Amino acid sequence: MAGKISFITFFPEFVLCLILFIYLEKKCWKTIKYLKLIYNLNSLVIVQVIHVFIIGGMESGIIGGKEAKPHSRPYMASIQYINHHTCGGMLIRQDYVLTADHFEVVLGAHNITKVEKSQQRIPVMKFIQHPMFKQNKEEDYSYDIMLLKLKNKAKLNKFVKVMPLPKKNGKTPANVKCYIAGWGLKTPKGEQASDVMQEVKLKLQFSFECKNKWQHYFNSERMICSVSDGKHAFCSGDSGSPLICNTKPQGIASYTFNGDYTTYPQVYVKISYFLPWIKKKIKMND
Repeated sequence: MAGKISFITFFPEFVLCLILFIYLEKKCWKTIKYLKLIYNLNSLVIVQVIHVFIIGGMESGIIGGKEAKPHSRPYMASIQYINHHTCGGMLIRQDYVLTADHFEVVLGAHNITKVEKSQQRIPVMKFIQHPMFKQNKEEDYSYDIMLLKLKNKAKLNKFVKVMPLPKKNGKTPANVKCYIAGWGLKTPKGEQASDVMQEVKLKLQFSFECKNKWQHYFNSERMICSVSDGKHAFCSGDSGSPLICNTKPQGIASYTFNGDYTTYPQVYVKISYFLPWIKKKIKMND
């Protein structure tokens, strides 16, 4: 893992924010420490100017994947900052989007560089962060989950649909084939994210194997992971996107390791574990 960035005290937060945003937009996030740093800086500066855009059939650019059929995943959301895609999410109710907690938000389209008739642009009214995300130990991303309360309800149609959540918490078996989609980088060293939604097939890995690789960074109760073969993976811009297994959302893309996909599994927050928290927060904010 990378060491701490020693020059942080010499720059104003907004300058560091801009530098890191530009750099990390072009590279797969290499370590959890980078993720922690970018969140801590952005949470104070960027959150005030974020808008959510809901566009039917969005998915992130993916390593080893293919272009998704336009609008085939109408639950997908593109999380954006100043019209630039940063991560993915999914519509779980007309006025709620579920995503990872270390992001700014924009919800989804097929081609995010175009103004498509299918797109709906809806401002975020409230960011609902899991309280344990900041309280937990540094580099523990097992609470990397956030709800976005939208200012207006999305209009459901063939381009924009709600993705039902799992009914209950339970074990997610290894070797199950799943899909993830988004607009992230298509190669670990890529310089530009995908304009159109990409999707890739992945296979879940045994939790003990993930624990052996990531050690204390991986929590078997609140996380799941997928096999790393060096050819198929999610990357920068895909975090926050849902992992779909047997038509059900099982995980939220959280973190990976740049340039070493054959060694480190891809890690996701386990959605079913957080069902009580999700339901409670939606009820409180209705």
